[in-house]
Amino acid sequence: MALRFDAAIFDMDGLLIDSEPLWQEAEIHCFRALGVPVTRKLCRESAGRRLDEVIALWHDRFGWEGPSQDEMVQRVLAEVSRLILERGQPLPGVHGLMDELKNQGLTLAIASSSPPELITAVIDKLELADKLELFHSGTAERRGKPDPAVFLSTARRLEVEPARCLVFEDAPAGVLAGHRAGMTVIAVPSVFELDDPGFEKADQVLASLEDFRLDALD
Repeated sequence: MALRFDAAIFDMDGLLIDSEPLWQEAEIHCFRALGVPVTRKLCRESAGRRLDEVIALWHDRFGWEGPSQDEMVQRVLAEVSRLILERGQPLPGVHGLMDELKNQGLTLAIASSSPPELITAVIDKLELADKLELFHSGTAERRGKPDPAVFLSTARRLEVEPARCLVFEDAPAGVLAGHRAGMTVIAVPSVFELDDPGFEKADQVLASLEDFRLDALD
């Protein structure tokens, strides 16, 4: 039986690498000095979104004197990059699933809200370069997730129809983006509960990448 899919597109933070708690730590650390009360709960609510959009959200909600939004983007990015390279670990099933999908003939890519330099650093740290055809950063798009642009652009670069793409995501914003792109979406929550309403648009919700079975979709 022919496979329904030609490509698998992976989110990165919280899906391939255990970085969501590190993003939270970096945001809280950088904003504490400005007296901005960013909490882990607030960080979870914005998980999966582009950093510049998150910083704009905090500025609209709290405001602060001093550094510009662009400067705060660079401060948080520098801190989270340091933490990821120092302490980031792959999540269970990453290498095994990628190898299995490649063996099944799927082309693999990363589509992340993180900037290119951070994506490159994670690919190097997790030794994923030989498994991936390409990666695409949401910072190149006018709008970040839950807008589907980053997934649609990735599919276009892969020369694969969106309907023949699998998307793996850990956050509601990414699940909604994949759904809006017309792709089959597998949710693997990291900082969210499995029954979070934000995963209602997912085709499957799994506890781990290790639980995914391609034949279950076919």
